[in-house]
Amino acid sequence: MAVLSEAGLRRVLVVLCGTEIVSWGVLYYAFPVLATSITADTGWSLATITAAFSTGLVVSALVGIPAGRWLDRYGPRVVMTSGSVLAVPAVVGIAVAPTLPWFFAAWVLAGIAMAGVLYAPAFAALTRWWGPRRVTALTAVTLLAGFASLVFAPLTAVLVEGSDWRRTYLVLAVVLAVTTIPAHLFGLRGHWPAPERAEHRAHDDPGAIARSRPFVLVVAAVGLGSFTAFAVIVNQVPLLVERGLTTTEAAWALGLGGLGQTLGRLGYGPLVAVTSVRGRAVAILLATAATTGLMALVPGPTALLIAVAMLAGAARGVLTLFQATAVSDRWGAAHYGRLNGILSAPVMLATALAPWAGAALADVLGGYPAVFAVLAAVAVLAAACAVGSVPRRP
Repeated sequence: MAVLSEAGLRRVLVVLCGTEIVSWGVLYYAFPVLATSITADTGWSLATITAAFSTGLVVSALVGIPAGRWLDRYGPRVVMTSGSVLAVPAVVGIAVAPTLPWFFAAWVLAGIAMAGVLYAPAFAALTRWWGPRRVTALTAVTLLAGFASLVFAPLTAVLVEGSDWRRTYLVLAVVLAVTTIPAHLFGLRGHWPAPERAEHRAHDDPGAIARSRPFVLVVAAVGLGSFTAFAVIVNQVPLLVERGLTTTEAAWALGLGGLGQTLGRLGYGPLVAVTSVRGRAVAILLATAATTGLMALVPGPTALLIAVAMLAGAARGVLTLFQATAVSDRWGAAHYGRLNGILSAPVMLATALAPWAGAALADVLGGYPAVFAVLAAVAVLAAACAVGSVPRRP
């Protein structure tokens, strides 16, 4: 069987750009918008329902490891279509949950679905199908998926204002069903190619790679860097409010940080052209540390704080593409699904921990500037791990 034609490659890219926006929008970004309404309607505390959401993210991290093996073996069509099919009853279950245990169970199912539809399987599909041009495809899908919050946060707000959170989730379940299921089923068809021979060396046993020192270090680097990045996102508004900005001004700074994230991703291709694998990883993580440290140190004025927020967003945007290419840059695409599933697990755990980690640290340290100083130190530690993350080749 022939590999995908140019038209087929473009079809896959367009499909994944669209389904990543919808999947992230419904399964991730809708919850922060609806959380207050859920609490007001049910009487369940915000901390409790956030724990249910975080449980789903932890489940996604764990299920992502075997999902990566299935991706290597069967390709993305089976995995991502199955994830889409599971996501629909999961969202319906969240919507109709009569009790807290039911609500938690629905988020567990949503976590299983996330492992099949969010970034990790999409990265695996593009890495194998697009081959040497993978950076172009990965940049495109992360750029467009970055609009998920821009599309679905206001859409969710409009829906809940016109009805309630339960009906809103039911509408979103319909959106998920009619877009992602057929898109993955029909749009990801085509031969799943074997890895290029140059990338499939006899000594590259995936189990041995996963136990190797460079792989452990790159997992640590990505996990620590992602923890810093996600904690910055969710704790940036309270930091800026402490600096004297209004909530509206802080929200604008956060939004403009998203613009910086897009600009950062556009710069990843040129960065690849002029840096080594090790140098690129260290530079990206040190940039994450530096911009986070600036947020801890700069007291104002407002324009400067917004500029720093955009710089932090740019570093965060490049960090996503570092994660997407960390495995293929070091070990090729032969076992990308399995290895990237392991690599992605700490990223999802960081996503789950970030919503409350900053608040907890702020209570201990006496304010958010100190929190951001700690987060900058965590990113420096990530950069130190990245130094030893490149394997030697015979």
